[in-house]
Amino acid sequence: MAKTLSKPTSILFMLFTIFFFSTYVTADEAPVFSKNLPPSSLGLNQQKLSHLHFYFHDIVSGPKPTAVRVAQAATTNKSATGFGAVAVIDDPLTLLPENTSKVVGQAQGIYTLASQSEAALLMVLNLAFTEGEYNGSTLSVLGRNTVFSTVREMPIVGGSGVFRFARGYAQAKTYTFDNKSGDAVVEYNVYVLHY
Repeated sequence: MAKTLSKPTSILFMLFTIFFFSTYVTADEAPVFSKNLPPSSLGLNQQKLSHLHFYFHDIVSGPKPTAVRVAQAATTNKSATGFGAVAVIDDPLTLLPENTSKVVGQAQGIYTLASQSEAALLMVLNLAFTEGEYNGSTLSVLGRNTVFSTVREMPIVGGSGVFRFARGYAQAKTYTFDNKSGDAVVEYNVYVLHY
C-alpha cells in the first residue's frame, strides 16, 4: 500500500520543486548588466561640433550676489590665495558683456580656491541654457581655473538634452574684474562635440 507524505514534508517537497524548476527555466534568461548598443538605437546620428559664446557674470558684492561663500577653512583668511574657500554660484550667462544684455542661461554649481601657491579654482558647475535650440539643455564643467591666466581651459565632461554624450572644452577669459568689489565678467568660448 502506498505511503503518503506528511503535510510539512509535502509542502517542503513542493517548494523545492518550484524553486528548482523556476531556477532551471530562468537560467537562460539571466539579467544582463551591460551590453553594446549601436548609437543609432538611441537615435544618435553623426556628431556635431558646436561653438557657444557668452559672458559669465560672477557677482560677489551688493544686495543680490550671484556667488556666495558657504564655507572656508580656519586658515583661509591668512592664506594669500584664499585657499579653502568654497562658493556656490548661480551666475547669469549673457549674450554681451553688459549685465543688461539678453540672458541665455545660468552657470550653477560650486567653485573652491584649491591652490596654496596661486589663485586657482576647482570649478564644478552646470551651464544651464535657456535660449533657442539649447533651451533646457546643460553642459557640465569640471576643471581647474587659474583666474589670473589670460585664457583658461576647462573640460566639458558631459551634458543633457541636446548635449547628451557631450565632450569638449571651455575657454574662459576675464573681460572685467573689479578689484574693490571682486565682481567679474568672464568671456566664455565653448567647443563641444554632441549628437
